Amino acid sequence: MQNICSEQIFFVHPNRSQVATTPMVPILPPAASACLPTAGVLLLDKPVGLSSNAALQVVRRLAGGIKAGHGGSLDPLASGMLPICLGEATRLAGQLLHGHKAYRFGLKLGERSATGDAEGEIVERSAVPPLAQAQIGSVLHSFLGTHEQIPPMYSALKRDGQPLYRLARRGITVERAARSVHIDRLQLLEQLADELQLEVACSSGTYVRVLGEDIARALGTCGRLTRLRRLYVQPFETHAMVQLNELRALTESGLRWPLLPADQAVSHLPALPLTAAQAQALMQGRVLQLADSGAPRAAQPLLWRLYDVEGRFLGLGASDGAGELRSRRLFPEPLAVT
Repeated sequence: MQNICSEQIFFVHPNRSQVATTPMVPILPPAASACLPTAGVLLLDKPVGLSSNAALQVVRRLAGGIKAGHGGSLDPLASGMLPICLGEATRLAGQLLHGHKAYRFGLKLGERSATGDAEGEIVERSAVPPLAQAQIGSVLHSFLGTHEQIPPMYSALKRDGQPLYRLARRGITVERAARSVHIDRLQLLEQLADELQLEVACSSGTYVRVLGEDIARALGTCGRLTRLRRLYVQPFETHAMVQLNELRALTESGLRWPLLPADQAVSHLPALPLTAAQAQALMQGRVLQLADSGAPRAAQPLLWRLYDVEGRFLGLGASDGAGELRSRRLFPEPLAVT
């Protein structure tokens, strides 16, 4: 194998002031770059200790500097699914931000940290009362559905242009508006002496660290997360993830990456095939009548996946509820779906 030089990527942990580094990242020789990805969605299994942006930059370098964007951040101390859109698929990354997600997490009872996880300083301790599984189940059931959640200070949300975690590091606490979150499923996997292993499926924007603290309060004590793993991001509930070391091995061997077609990122949207004339009209910025395309008229504004006569993915169109279809986000060239 040819010698491969390497570089380090630096990032700042959102809960720390010091700088950490990623694993060494290979800069690949031309022979290993023959099958680099051009467009698609990569489901990365992000490791613990790496920020989402640092993981994204590792993938970009392995892919030869291709443009890329991820569909929803994970804390550095969390692992699991980080969807990364590559090439022209980056136009769809924003659509992934709104998908529901599932997590598995450990909740240590009897102590609370400043950050809500294992990294922060312990700021509160409390006795853990005897807990029967039926009692735990009743508490978990009470969290199902829609409720209000106040985001934590140690988060990337901004106040006057500053991330909240920077204010928190300086000992500053500010008011945060509550936001509505939805808990689809919340179940107990294992009960230990002072720790619960839990799994949750929830809406985008749910802070699992805050959820853990709230569960502990409802059980009569305090708590913090010990681990957090994202199991999936919709619509990728059943898809396998790939690790960084696997990507390195594939790239060095000149093998193709396990990319999903770009339209898989929006597979929850209805599909609309277009004739050549209709596709050209949308590309030119003209408005189509849904009735002319054979699609049912939607009473509400709706996004559509658009395909040409060869079955290639053109991008997204939007209907306005009045029977008109306009382009929303089209690719310069149609993308293959296989």
